[in-house]
Amino acid sequence: MFIFKLLVILTLGYWIMMLGDTLWARKLMRQLPASPKPGGSASTESFASAGLAQPRGTTAKELPLVSVIIAAKEEEASITETVKHLLNQTYPRFEIIAVNDRSQDGTGHKLEELRKWSQGKRQVEVPLTIIHVTTLPAGWLGKNHALYQGFLQARGQVILFTDADVLFQPHALADAVHYMKETEADHLTLTPKIVVNSFWLSAFVQYFFFALSLYIRPWRANIDSQHKHGMGVGAFNMITRQAYDRIGTHQAFAFRPDDDLQLGMRVKQAGLRQRLASGRTQLAVEWYKSLREAVQGLEKNIFSGFQYRVLPAAAGVIGQLLLFFFPFVAIFVLDGWVFWSYVLSIVLMLSVYSLLIQSLIGKIGKELLVFPATVCLLSYIVTRSVWLTLRQGGIHWRGTFYVLEQLKKMKR
Repeated sequence: MFIFKLLVILTLGYWIMMLGDTLWARKLMRQLPASPKPGGSASTESFASAGLAQPRGTTAKELPLVSVIIAAKEEEASITETVKHLLNQTYPRFEIIAVNDRSQDGTGHKLEELRKWSQGKRQVEVPLTIIHVTTLPAGWLGKNHALYQGFLQARGQVILFTDADVLFQPHALADAVHYMKETEADHLTLTPKIVVNSFWLSAFVQYFFFALSLYIRPWRANIDSQHKHGMGVGAFNMITRQAYDRIGTHQAFAFRPDDDLQLGMRVKQAGLRQRLASGRTQLAVEWYKSLREAVQGLEKNIFSGFQYRVLPAAAGVIGQLLLFFFPFVAIFVLDGWVFWSYVLSIVLMLSVYSLLIQSLIGKIGKELLVFPATVCLLSYIVTRSVWLTLRQGGIHWRGTFYVLEQLKKMKR
């Protein structure tokens, strides 16, 4: 019985601490604001059509050129829609560089069709560059290499790294550039709206981002006084060219599957200014199409979040089960003050969950009812990811096998 008393004290203390931290963190969680409309004078007519707020007398040519870089591997189902959404942006100065990363499907053909289509439309004035990567050099993960190849062709003062399945609302670039300028940020990363098509996938996605947030606490990106913890989201990493060069470009983390997070971490460690905001009204992405696909996708790379170390991964699974799952079991087998302490822990836990999900995703639904099941599912995925990686001696990622010993050497 002593062990249960000790465990409930630790559990209750943890959730009290997390509630306090979350209430404080909500002040740092921001929604990307829409860029205000200009005054409409003759000197700002170009901005009226773009929906940008710039000082009177500023011309569109004085806006920074944004280079949007997309890495696409086996993305024939989504790449056309993504590029067409980007071509519809109201921001007047940007280019698109789409990199076909050794795709075996019709991705390259789709991109070439898009280039011909854009060249034949008078109203489409956005330069569209297509790069076909056919080989992968040693020491690189495919996506990182593709993004870097895109950067080598980029002309912009601002670089946006994004994925091939992200849908942009027309004012997304305008809002982001305005916010970067307003906050004097070197790096802006946005969390998109996650599109899900089933109850169980929605429940798991919500729990995954809840657990991830408690693990990495992404809101610390908005604290300028700390330079240890940063954040990056693959759907939207916008960074100035100067800052990207300063962190060593993708060459500095060429062999990291979590390249988006690594970019954000290195921005902070370099002492640069970073901003994290919710872009759910500007961006949307269907992360996975089904729960099965989510499980299969995460089990390939979630071990990288623990830097391929077994003990931290084991601690993560055990901690989840003891702090997140066991309280739901304890209320059926224990009594007295221990019972009521676990009841209070559950109330605090679900309060933290609700506050974080409202900030990250924007809504709370009946998915909350299956919270314990999603805890078990994520614990299973982490365990299986460790087992598969060790058994295979590496990971299969985007059609390429990477040896574990190489991954460990490049973990920092």
